[in-house]
Amino acid sequence: MPRLSEVIAELDALWPPERAEGWDAVGTVCGDPEAEISRVLFAVDPVEQIADEARDLGAQLIVTHHPLYLRGTTTVAASTFKGRVVHGLIKHDIALHVAHTNADTADPGVSDALAAALDLRVTGPLVPDLTDEGGSRGLGRICELDHPESLRDFAARAAARLPATAQGIRLAGDPDALVRRVAVSGGSGDSLFDAVRASGVDAFLTADLRHHPASEAVQHSQLGLVDAAHWATEWPWCEQAAAQLDAISDRHGWDLRVHVSKQVTDPWTTHHSSGAPN
Repeated sequence: MPRLSEVIAELDALWPPERAEGWDAVGTVCGDPEAEISRVLFAVDPVEQIADEARDLGAQLIVTHHPLYLRGTTTVAASTFKGRVVHGLIKHDIALHVAHTNADTADPGVSDALAAALDLRVTGPLVPDLTDEGGSRGLGRICELDHPESLRDFAARAAARLPATAQGIRLAGDPDALVRRVAVSGGSGDSLFDAVRASGVDAFLTADLRHHPASEAVQHSQLGLVDAAHWATEWPWCEQAAAQLDAISDRHGWDLRVHVSKQVTDPWTTHHSSGAPN
């Protein structure tokens, strides 16, 4: 079995921590570098139910997309929910490793997994990483559909192929407008509207769209907006990342058992329609 340090070295090669945004908190949160790893669990959020799932699976490592401590802290006391997570992980010899914005811009990255879940053909990054001579890394992805379809049908495609959440899919724009080229960005994407408009796509699928940026976007152009739950747009990365680690395990003869959590950790649990038009 590989040691944790060996597994982390491979994960850092996939998602180099130096490519994370300066404000981000990526890397290993806890874990003994010499500990042996036989089972790994991938998830979006480092919350208690994921830690409990790892314990029940007998996993020695959790890899999450979201950081546990994004901002500085002075305590890991078990009287706080994040402290309880840390205490539980250490008590059961479970390491935690985070790949966040360094996984967003990777090739393949979070938005590649989102595009694959929607059966879209990626043509390039939405916001290219200027340090990448190959031009394949960066935030978001520009994609093409195999056949044009209405914005309504494209939103229905997202609803059918992304994990189910209480929010579901919200749509802004003319439902009958034809969609040929789309931009996608896993997670919160309304900071990317300038790049989306410049790309000339017909629609933008992302999460956490706020009222004012969304309102301005549809006033500026005929751009269609498809807004999914944050968790749902990033969960496909877990399957992609797990497959990448599986391939690494096979190459090294590690025989790791790699799992993807199916638990919905999106914070919204219930949706009631307000009678808005379909």
